[in-house]
Amino acid sequence: MRTPLLIINEKNYLEVSGDNALNLAKAAESVATNLGVEIVVAPPIPFLGIVAENVSIPVLSQHTDSFKPGSVTGSIIPELVKSLNVSGSIINHSEKRVQFDELNQIIPRLRDVGLISVICAGTSEEVSRIATLQPDFIAIEPPELIGSGIAVSKAKPEVVSNSVKAAQRVNSKVKVICGAGVVEPKDVAASLKLGAFGVLVASGIVKASNWKKKISELAKPLVI
Repeated sequence: MRTPLLIINEKNYLEVSGDNALNLAKAAESVATNLGVEIVVAPPIPFLGIVAENVSIPVLSQHTDSFKPGSVTGSIIPELVKSLNVSGSIINHSEKRVQFDELNQIIPRLRDVGLISVICAGTSEEVSRIATLQPDFIAIEPPELIGSGIAVSKAKPEVVSNSVKAAQRVNSKVKVICGAGVVEPKDVAASLKLGAFGVLVASGIVKASNWKKKISELAKPLVI
């Protein structure tokens, strides 16, 4: 996935149930094409395959388990995710936390099958620890700001800049992106100025009345 980027986490909102999971992805694809920027979508798990099959932009799973294929009912297996033409997975979101030992298993599993890892962290200290596992991206998202409409780049800019520095000290290849409360173009611009390689957005887009318009607004600061 190219940077800077905008990742849209559709979560499991009713606004993206049924055909709307794909409709939002199609809106994102249109904006990505028009602006020439990287926009990525993470639809609800039940719609992962249909979305990945029908858009050209990268698609992420909202979670993946470390289990290998076989008798693991209900688990989300990297090999099966990969078979859907999905690009990677978000892991350790504050709404779907996993233990560090589990991260140490999931990240290599994703890498082995050719999937990109986007690992969420709540603090710069957690960013530093996760960076030792060599993920592709780390999304810094203080849990208290998620869904608040108050961007971390505005409320706690030092968290973003410190996270970027923390990751770089451990592993210069890890790219930090910024999430939590991103709702305006200036939030995106501020994140990039603080050293982030992009943003992770959920309700700021999913809850918007006009998806294409909102995605376009948030993607324009990514144009280089």
